[in-house]
Amino acid sequence: MNIKKYFISIALILGITVFVNLVSNDFFARFDFTENGQYTLSNASKSLLNNLDNPITIQAYFSKDLPPNVANVRRDFKDLLIEYANRSKGKIIYEIKDPNSDESIEQEAMKNGIRPVLINVREKDQVKQQKAFLGAVLKMGDSKEIIPFIQPGAPLEYALSSAIKKLSVKDKPIIGLVQGHGEPGLDELQQVKSELDILYNVKTITLNDTIASNIKTLAIIRPTDSLNNMELSVLNSFLSRGGNMFIALNRVKGDLQSQYGTEQNTMLESWLQEKGIIVKPSFVVDAHCGSVSLQQQSGRFSYRTQIQFPYIPLISKFSDHPVVKGLESVMLPFVSPIEYTGDTNVLFIPLALSSENSAELKAPIFFDVQKKWSKVDFNKPNLVVAAALEGSMASKAKNKMVIIANGDFAVGAKNSHQQIQADNISLLVNGIDWLSDDTGLIGLRTKAVSSRPIDQLEDSTKILLKYLNFLLPILLIIIVGVVRMQRNKAIRQKRMEENYG
Repeated sequence: MNIKKYFISIALILGITVFVNLVSNDFFARFDFTENGQYTLSNASKSLLNNLDNPITIQAYFSKDLPPNVANVRRDFKDLLIEYANRSKGKIIYEIKDPNSDESIEQEAMKNGIRPVLINVREKDQVKQQKAFLGAVLKMGDSKEIIPFIQPGAPLEYALSSAIKKLSVKDKPIIGLVQGHGEPGLDELQQVKSELDILYNVKTITLNDTIASNIKTLAIIRPTDSLNNMELSVLNSFLSRGGNMFIALNRVKGDLQSQYGTEQNTMLESWLQEKGIIVKPSFVVDAHCGSVSLQQQSGRFSYRTQIQFPYIPLISKFSDHPVVKGLESVMLPFVSPIEYTGDTNVLFIPLALSSENSAELKAPIFFDVQKKWSKVDFNKPNLVVAAALEGSMASKAKNKMVIIANGDFAVGAKNSHQQIQADNISLLVNGIDWLSDDTGLIGLRTKAVSSRPIDQLEDSTKILLKYLNFLLPILLIIIVGVVRMQRNKAIRQKRMEENYG
């Protein structure tokens, strides 16, 4: 009888296991306890998948047997593909291959535009380099989109959804990049352009004539020469028909060679002031800042040293708004404060603010790089350095505008391969997205692994964490030891009572 029950139990377990596996092919679920909902599919991605007209095949090339931090990318990407396939009701078809397992698969990956990277792998106390593939190819009909490399910690959902969007979109919105006043060209905005190219066509334009009706958003970045009255009139006409604008301008400029900071005028600041947007001719100084290299002399020897320079604020205080959501730190050298005194019908939204230890110094000014700054010097906290506006800014049309009181934060040198920090690029591209795109993909770009640098913590918090890390393991060992000692003592006592009872 017991044997019969045993076999019945085994049969039930096997039946339940088979049933669960069959059901799991059609249903996919996971629980997300991360701070930023990293493993929860966004409404933007769900809407994108629900509205696919044609099937998309995804061929993922991921190497196996990689270090844990890299292997996690493969696992997370596979989970994402499963969820996308389920959400799309069969419109997403995927396959994952390991190029390291077969030379023909490796050749196929490279032919499709997936290039291997070399990663360090530790084996038996030795470090060796291993070739790894971490990319994917998406195809819809004759169109193809490549994700050549997925960086560990990068926003996977954004990479995948934006690639699907790029394949499925019929007509990309056009972003007009204003030129003719010393603004940087596309060769100085390479990182920005590569991000914008996913969803938009970026075209350089001048303000000599009426702006084309198919341009919804204008971007004016770091003009150095003055705009004339006719060009300002063109901007007003653009706003009157409901256009949106992204403006990043330098109200002041600093020269570290001469150690002198001056006011800058391009007439754009006067045009903004007419609309109640005041970019003040002042420098924001902040105790939370970047550093500059300074030449020092010691006897016959000279050397360079890094010193904190409050004129290069590191902005880490952001509002809860799509343009800055997920950003952690943006460097804004020689940035100015922004104030709003305009019509209450226009909503003014501070996006980024200086820290509690900041101040405002009016130009012109001499940069004393040797100055010993104290808390007394930082007497004006929470200065607005970036803002968004919504409302009627010309005629009765509804407009949106983003103002950054620094024009250099996302501009690189011509044909330079030096990378600008990711949050600086995201600030500009998020701003364009908020002005131009209604899909909601803006929130996915910064949906990635967050950085939590310990040097930004208070000294008391650092000390607390230090001693917790040191003492907590010892305390746990002592507790476990005491519990085991009491348990063994109780067992011995019980045995003695049984033997002599």
